[in-house]
Amino acid sequence: MGALYSKLHRALVVLKANNIGISFPKYQLKPKCLGSVLRVHGDQASLARLQETDWLKGMRDHTNVTDITVVPKDAQHLKVTRRQYKTSADRLRRRRMKRKSETYEQAAQAIPNSIERQTKLPFLTLRSSSTGQTFFLFVDQGEPQAQSAAGEFSRYGLSHSATVPWF
Repeated sequence: MGALYSKLHRALVVLKANNIGISFPKYQLKPKCLGSVLRVHGDQASLARLQETDWLKGMRDHTNVTDITVVPKDAQHLKVTRRQYKTSADRLRRRRMKRKSETYEQAAQAIPNSIERQTKLPFLTLRSSSTGQTFFLFVDQGEPQAQSAAGEFSRYGLSHSATVPWF
């Protein structure tokens, strides 16, 4: 799923798309798992443009792509957002040491172990194309609601304001 999602992200960057969202129909918190299905949401023209980029190159043997379908009239909607956590006190200390030219002891005094937070959200492991760093992208899929909300999506297909259909 991480490789597939990385390819989608790169295609959204190339297209400069802010009108394509994603969801994970098999998402679950216990056990935390995004599932094996990635659903891409958008209008017909945007999805057709995405498919023209051949973003699935190298993944076709591992995926089952369906035709674009119409959203059912009674579909609910939900927000799919990125959540960021301070999950590693040691990483934060190393960063502080670099930025402030401190020793490990000084950084440890400023950043206690208690700052670490454990998350119950599923995540993807991705590599930043700009920095080369590996990072966790924690995905929070909200509760279904009756009303849709308009807004823009990030180049990851996520949004804190816009909803995607849930069906």
